Amino acid sequence: MAVSTLSPTAYFSSFSPSNDSLISSSPFKPFKPPPFWPWRKKVKMGPFTVSPMGFGTWAWGNQLLWGYQESMDSELQRTFNLAVENGINLFDTADSYGTGRLNGQSEKLLGKFIRQKQIQDNIVIATKFAAYPWRLTPGQFVNACKSSLDRMQLEQIGIGQLHWSTANYAPLQELALWDGLVAMYEKGLVRAVGVSNYGPKQLVKIHDYLKARGVPLCSAQVQFSLISMGKDQIEIKNICDSLGIRLISYSPLGLGMLTGKYTPSKLPQGPRALLFRQILPGLEPLLNSLREIAQKRRKTISQVAINWCICKDTIPIPGIKTVKQLEESLGALGWRLSSNELIQLEDAARESPGKMIQNIFQTR
Repeated sequence: MAVSTLSPTAYFSSFSPSNDSLISSSPFKPFKPPPFWPWRKKVKMGPFTVSPMGFGTWAWGNQLLWGYQESMDSELQRTFNLAVENGINLFDTADSYGTGRLNGQSEKLLGKFIRQKQIQDNIVIATKFAAYPWRLTPGQFVNACKSSLDRMQLEQIGIGQLHWSTANYAPLQELALWDGLVAMYEKGLVRAVGVSNYGPKQLVKIHDYLKARGVPLCSAQVQFSLISMGKDQIEIKNICDSLGIRLISYSPLGLGMLTGKYTPSKLPQGPRALLFRQILPGLEPLLNSLREIAQKRRKTISQVAINWCICKDTIPIPGIKTVKQLEESLGALGWRLSSNELIQLEDAARESPGKMIQNIFQTR
């Protein structure tokens, strides 16, 4: 059953004591509404119970691609607070998020927001450690984890993730990084470990390696959406299902191409415009199907695209910067596409020549 797309403000106001339907002299306490999303159903991911959608924080500190300014921090905090109040407890970040002097800014802001809301025990932070060429030993990778803990001022990270594999260009470094994951897990610096941008072959290898060391692989994060559902991505999903690894879908909206907000004549500012100009003209069949279902469901195109990821049993992590973006993303929860709608969208995706360019760091 579809749920309303009202914003939290509008939803709450319908139950407000100032509403005409309430009598001020009533002996009863004003009705307190439930959290905005009545679903409240969580999903399992390793040792955690998390919301069926998380949020990504790549934009928090990134001036080049996302136009971040420090003046945005108050809006980011309001957005974070509202997400938590609506049941979201998974937030993804990375030690490389933030440009120039703002490197690590995403982690710093997340840690600050968690402390100020005093909710550390209820939040799962999944941070990624970059496979920089100077991180050559397990000890250096452990130190990267400790630096992230310092930036966030936390005692333990939920999921420590290897940001990408070096197997294609530095296979010896790869093994050291795997040992670094084992070490940070054994030291209790992270409660679980995961990977990002791992292709099917390397995913099986690291799973088996970690299992032999007594370390379960909790999650695998890859680009997964209606414009990134090629052979490798489907194979990764099947491997995750068979091995008990939870797939986290990053870029579920294709950097914004699946929002319906852009056209070949209306492009975003910055570097994304080059990519959009190349791909958007080939997305017409898919965008038309998304629009048709959105209108029928009284949803937005973004909400339908995110819900597709949820229906594929993945945890999408759309990026958020504003309360408005958050409210729209929350509208992807509390309902499910039908099997016929899933088929319609996937057929339209296959018919669309536009495809997302695969992350260059993803291995086979």
